[in-house]
Amino acid sequence: MSAGKEAARAAILARVRASLGRGPGEAARPDELARRLAGGRPNLIPARSRVGAEERLALFVRMAEEVAASTVRCASPDEVPGAVGAFLAGHNLPSELVMAPEVEGYPWHAAPTLTLRKGRASKDDLTGLTGAFAGIAETGTLMMVAGPKSPTTLNFLPDNHVVLLPTGRIFGAYEEAWAELRRQSPRRPPTTVNFITGPSRTADIEQTMQLGAHGPRRLHIILVGPDAPPGEAPPGEEG
Repeated sequence: MSAGKEAARAAILARVRASLGRGPGEAARPDELARRLAGGRPNLIPARSRVGAEERLALFVRMAEEVAASTVRCASPDEVPGAVGAFLAGHNLPSELVMAPEVEGYPWHAAPTLTLRKGRASKDDLTGLTGAFAGIAETGTLMMVAGPKSPTTLNFLPDNHVVLLPTGRIFGAYEEAWAELRRQSPRRPPTTVNFITGPSRTADIEQTMQLGAHGPRRLHIILVGPDAPPGEAPPGEEG
């Protein structure tokens, strides 16, 4: 960082500290802040999320479907290509998808009718196919981290979003998912974390619900058995 930028940064931080009634800071404060960031203090965890694995899976499905997502369960990764094909056929969609590199390990050779392109989405792509870092049962939400193997454009540009979520990556509460993210990425967190709860929607116009307002109009979650490939680890960390 140049001397000018460093001086500007110091001036801004000094004004922030002054507005908070704090001094220039003690030598131990950076270590204290690092400990707080690494550990994290959990907020309130709803009682409904404190359940066993099967109940947690059922809660995730119920909450996701209540907000207009569709779900299907596959016992193993071998069933995934057929499930993706069935979703496309059921909505009369082309068998062409843009795919996140994080899900290329599935046996796509078993579905030769699918045309898969790996990489970022463009405005012309109808269907995006991704994984998810985690599912959160308390609200039926997907936790998505940005990285080289999980481009954020796939979450929002295509009209249809198909997500492969291993059942072992479903947590009861948000706080548990955040704890797992911190565990996998203690020093270098991802630049972006997106939470997706159902398809994009708005009721701004005459209080009439419209799907697909700011992103996909369809969200289809394929829940894959415990032997599925893991969710994408945050970039910059092993695991």
